[in-house]
Amino acid sequence: MEGISYVDVGEGPVSLFVHGVGTSSYLWRNVIAAFRDERRCVAIDLPLHGGSAPRDDLSIPALAEAVEELCEGLGLADVDLVANDTGGAVAQVFAVRHRERLRTLTLTNCDVHTNTPPEAFKPTVDLAARGELAALTALVLDRPELLAQTAYGEGYERIDDPAALVEAYLRPVFAKPGGGRAFERLLTSIDAKDLIAIEPQLTVLTVPTLLVWGTGDVFFDVSWARWLRDTIPGVKEIVEIEGGRLFFPDDRADELVPHLRRFWAQP
Repeated sequence: MEGISYVDVGEGPVSLFVHGVGTSSYLWRNVIAAFRDERRCVAIDLPLHGGSAPRDDLSIPALAEAVEELCEGLGLADVDLVANDTGGAVAQVFAVRHRERLRTLTLTNCDVHTNTPPEAFKPTVDLAARGELAALTALVLDRPELLAQTAYGEGYERIDDPAALVEAYLRPVFAKPGGGRAFERLLTSIDAKDLIAIEPQLTVLTVPTLLVWGTGDVFFDVSWARWLRDTIPGVKEIVEIEGGRLFFPDDRADELVPHLRRFWAQP
């Protein structure tokens, strides 16, 4: 697991948290704070994000193998996996490849099947494909108040401390040599074909699965949660977080935590 950074706190049953593109393990800090006295909470920084180094291959399957490297390195088994955004796509690939590691799977608003990348995010991907996104994003490093005008403004219901998010999410990427270009390469590596390819395996995935979905998300409509429910036989239920957006696990963690606790307590 060379070059992979992660948070690892607490003792007990293992919860493993996976974030999406342009964030980091910091996304899960409020959820982890609620569980750190009762569980071992591990949150990965996917390659390029947070303290993790960039890699040549930043595709969804490659990111899933980085999660496997972390599990192997830490000896994690019987894991309760929780994932959001692009991390949800990573988790789906991980689940069908490494079923033996999972006790349960929880997905919040995330890439699903052909909605990868989602339509509302494609203008950002197009900027990356033209090599223009890195320079534009770099402006936000010195002017955090601009963060609300980016895709983050659509993903959060509110951004109370944009400077904190810039320091946790963007600066670690852009501080790495070639980080801006790697970020563009990462975004253009997100491809629906990787999730379409695993649909047959999802149809036989019996891992107990919980879907917790914010209904106010412009990127990942609740209809995709229903697609997952109708595709994955292990899905137990869909919990809808009324008005929740993409990053509700951060700004509305208190609404996610009770559902995780109840789900994990089930035999």
